[in-house]
Amino acid sequence: MLRGVITAIVTPMNQDGAIDFDSLTNLIKFQIKNGIEGLVVAGSTGEGSLLDPDEKIAVVSHIIKINQGHAKIIMAFNDIATSFAVEFTKKLNAIPGIDFYLVTTPAYVRPTQEGMYQHFKTIALTSTRPIILYNIPGRTVCDLDNQTVLRLAKDHANIVGIKDATGNLTRASGLFEGRGPNFAVYSGDDKTSAEFVLNGGDGVISVASNLFPDKFKELISNALSGNKLLVTELNDKFLGLYKALSLESNPVALKWALSVNGITRHEMVRLPLLPLSVSSQEQMKLVLMDLK
Repeated sequence: MLRGVITAIVTPMNQDGAIDFDSLTNLIKFQIKNGIEGLVVAGSTGEGSLLDPDEKIAVVSHIIKINQGHAKIIMAFNDIATSFAVEFTKKLNAIPGIDFYLVTTPAYVRPTQEGMYQHFKTIALTSTRPIILYNIPGRTVCDLDNQTVLRLAKDHANIVGIKDATGNLTRASGLFEGRGPNFAVYSGDDKTSAEFVLNGGDGVISVASNLFPDKFKELISNALSGNKLLVTELNDKFLGLYKALSLESNPVALKWALSVNGITRHEMVRLPLLPLSVSSQEQMKLVLMDLK
């Protein structure tokens, strides 16, 4: 079972919007150097919904080459139509070096729980790799119930975990209690992740760890060890960052901060996202200064 800090990496872009593979290389090496356990590719933070399938494959292929087996590679995808997800899964199955798939609930169409069960079941039957479910109703307006999650895990051995981005710790406790021994539950909400892990979670798929992988790994490692006092002290230092990263739609503030810190060259995002506003930049500058 994969445990610890998994970074949901950004997809760096040049000023013309093309993928900046040099900055991507630098970011991956930075994560590996700091001992991050896993890397999510083309997720929400990676602007996966704004990349075409060929770009996603180019990005993950480049990361696999740079990573050289150090961190686990988790390929994300968020197709609405089950048939599209199946076809993309088949393409990914042919790429060596991917360890897991992170599959998001279908956005916009608002399926029933049975519809989502059948969606994930169909993908699981196609996949040659273990699958982590991704529930983020704040973005998809589609909420995967705990009962559906546990049913999927029971019925399909290659469904091995969930990224829960609801931020609802009471709800997460139902997953902790109902899951089997080989099913992982990850926080997808940085600001509640420390408490999430202290209460039984296996780690976090994090936005903040793009910027501070070493500090965030220290936080979550102590949470996994049950060191509540130190976790509280460490987490308090991140409170301003959590707020700043949500000033505008993720990953806008994060990409600006990465470029300011010299980890990537540009803050470029793709329309309909826009670069970080001047007023938000001033707030982010203060937060970055405090964390140095």
